[in-house]
Amino acid sequence: MMEKKKILILDDELQFVEACDRTFGTKNCAVIRCNRTDFEDKVASDPDIIILGTLTPPGEAFRLHRWLKGHPRYKDIPLIVIDARDEDRALKGWRRDEGMQLEAEYYVTKPIEPVTLFPKIQNLLNETLRTIKILVTDDHTMVRDGICAVLSLQKDMSVVGEAVNGLESVEKAKRLLPNVVLMDIVMPVMSGLEATKRIVRECPGTKVLILTQYDDEENMFVAKQTGAYGFIPKKAASSEMLNGIRAVASGRYFPPAFAYVTAHWQEGENP
Repeated sequence: MMEKKKILILDDELQFVEACDRTFGTKNCAVIRCNRTDFEDKVASDPDIIILGTLTPPGEAFRLHRWLKGHPRYKDIPLIVIDARDEDRALKGWRRDEGMQLEAEYYVTKPIEPVTLFPKIQNLLNETLRTIKILVTDDHTMVRDGICAVLSLQKDMSVVGEAVNGLESVEKAKRLLPNVVLMDIVMPVMSGLEATKRIVRECPGTKVLILTQYDDEENMFVAKQTGAYGFIPKKAASSEMLNGIRAVASGRYFPPAFAYVTAHWQEGENP
């Protein structure tokens, strides 16, 4: 019999925890319940996934989040953060400054049913080596060549095309159907922002990762407005670019804090 995957869950709503226990149990998963006092001991059991839910007082969930991500043994365990309902946000929700430091594979808000949550869990559990098809869009040949050189060394990535402007990127995305489009913002003929909007609308299976030179909050705001799944600075180390590609290809926002931004910044709001 296949060994059950272990899901550790910490949440102050007993009814929600019990519902997760029942639902995940039918999916060949074992739920490890814990509270704040035994959380560190239970994490030592090496769960496959950690669900960090709502806790009081405010800031407690963020404190545990920082402890996990700062621990050399536990920092790489996939983490799902569940934030409070709007009406409970002042009592046990994440503050904006905390959300901007979010490091988690998925960020969701209540109300959420365990049956809706499980596909995200399954996605994390089932991630295996697969080839990610990438379209690289930048009007500078040296930049494209440098990116393609890095991507060519990755066993799970394949560059299926290159584009020199936004319009060409849209046309090639529709023809090549890549998993991820790396998209520069400033380009001739059609900007990367307009191209991203069209790709998101016309190629729903393709995720766009924006290349930009703005600071972080402006990056998130721009990416949110276009429908992109995230952004990376052009000067970022190759490891950050690779992490970003793998994240958005799996349907996760990058950087992780972008999930918080997407959930809480309203249309028309300035960063």
